[in-house]
Order: sequence, then C-alpha cells, then structure tokens
Amino acid sequence: MTATTVANPEIAPSSFYGAPHTGSAPIVAREGWTIIALFTAPTVAAGAGAGLTSGPIAVTLWVLTGILALLTLWAIWFFRDPERAPAATEDLSRCAVCPADGVVVKIDQATPPPDAVAAVGDSGAPRTRMCVFMNVFNVHVNRTPFEGTVEKLAYHHGAFFNASFDKASDLNERASMVLRLADGSRAFVVQIAGLVARRIVCKVREGQTLRPGERYGLIKFGSRVDLYLPDGYEPAVTKGQRVFAGQTILARKPKNP
Repeated sequence: MTATTVANPEIAPSSFYGAPHTGSAPIVAREGWTIIALFTAPTVAAGAGAGLTSGPIAVTLWVLTGILALLTLWAIWFFRDPERAPAATEDLSRCAVCPADGVVVKIDQATPPPDAVAAVGDSGAPRTRMCVFMNVFNVHVNRTPFEGTVEKLAYHHGAFFNASFDKASDLNERASMVLRLADGSRAFVVQIAGLVARRIVCKVREGQTLRPGERYGLIKFGSRVDLYLPDGYEPAVTKGQRVFAGQTILARKPKNP
C-alpha cells in the first residue's frame, strides 16, 4: 500500500507510515517485534556464555543475563496490545472513546493544531480539548474515538519536551488525524511525541472509515494524545483520572430533552 499524502507541507519520516492492521491484532504490537528481538538475542547469548564458563566471568554474565531479561520483559510489556471494548450499554454514536491509556492531564478550551486546521479549511474556533499522558508503563497503542472518515493526516516536526508540559501541544513533534463524523462535524486526534518518545506511527490512511475504538497507531516510549471534541460533547471524566484506550468513555453528547 502506498503512503498517503500528508496535508502539512512538512514531510513525515517513512517510519510514520505503519503497516495497516489486517485481521486480528497480535497481543504484542508488530512495531515492537524488532526491539524485543534486539533485547532477546543478547539475553540468550549472555545466558549461553554464562553456562559455558565459570568463576567471576560466569557471575558477570549471569548478572548481565538477568538485566537483559528484565529489559526484554519490559519491552514485551510496553508493546502489549490487549483487546478492549467500551461497555455494551454505551451509545457510541454519542460518545468519545478514549484514544490512549494513561492519565487525563488537562481539560480546557483550545484551538486544534494550525497545520491540521489549515489542511481541512476548518474555522479554527476553540473547542474542548482533553489530553491524556502516557508513561512508559502504559499501553501505547492508540484508538479511534469516533466512527468517522479520516479526512486528513498532518505531521509536524518539532521538539521533544516532556509531553505532560503545556507547551508540548504547540512545540513538540506531533501527528494530527482529522476525523469527519457522519453529522459533518470534525474531531482532531493529535499524537504528541515526548521526552523519550521519538517515533509516532500512524496505521491508517486518508479516506479510510474507522470504527469507535479501532486501533489506528501508536507512539513509542512515553507520550501524549490530545482529543479536540466536536461541539456539543461534554467531558465524562475528570483531570487526574486514569483512563484506558478503547474502553473508557472520555465525553458524551447529551440527548436533546
């Protein structure tokens, strides 16, 4: 599959375009397989070396094996991709499904990223923004908050400040996905790189229709996702609350009385 055109004049790195999901997702994200293998190979080699030697060298190799084994387990844990679904009682046509695991660090009124706004000709009016910070122990696979069509993707090269900082939304490297909902409204979902995270991956393409809670990408090693809600949605969680991608309802649109 060819890479989609990024709306922003800035060119996204080739690593941004992840292979689209086909069929059932593995329990460990494919993007982590190489990293896990890089930890596993020296772990096996150090363990084998420890078994073939004795004395201080063997002790050193066993210690090294233990350290590398812990790093391997951490990598597997980091790239885990559990199945998630919102409660069956939720009306997903009026809900925003959480796009990321972590903690809600901000709920405010803000303008979506200018590159994404310009790409779709949006008014750029402030809207409710909900920010979820992911630490290195959270699941880092991101989910779609609404059913809709990917109208545009926009990539912005930037800095790598701590993603929990306010300035991260404006200054950090980011990727925006603009979703066009069935009622014509838009939602902006923004993946933001952090202090350690240096790679954003998007696994969808412009024109693709997504379901609520569907996997669409991931960010490697600690980061943040900002969701800019369409008009009429009200937060269903509070600042500081722990949330889960594809499961927690971040916001709801009240029914007309």
